[in-house]
Amino acid sequence: MSHRNARLTFHGRMLLVDRVRRQGHPQAHVAGQMGVSRQTVGRWLARYDAEGPGGLHDRSSRPRTSPRRTPAEVEQKVLTLRREKRRGQDWLGPELGLPPRTVSRILRRHHT
Repeated sequence: MSHRNARLTFHGRMLLVDRVRRQGHPQAHVAGQMGVSRQTVGRWLARYDAEGPGGLHDRSSRPRTSPRRTPAEVEQKVLTLRREKRRGQDWLGPELGLPPRTVSRILRRHHT
């Protein structure tokens, strides 16, 4: 399923590729017919060429890695202090030298 702001669904993307590759229509004309930019047409064609029909499906925007994630040792300190003192993010953060928002994320991630 496409996201709510997507101009084209999987079917629309297949139609776009078909019009350009099989029917030989110019990319600019297809872009106008489909209500997208020429860049978008080129992007979908490149994905189709590289991956075939599977490349026209929606992809997740979730990052594959989180290089700035709080180290496990620090998370453990937050969780330990939370269990011992039963205090919130506004007290735990300054106590550990972390922003309260970071402490909040850690607590939410561990359901505490």
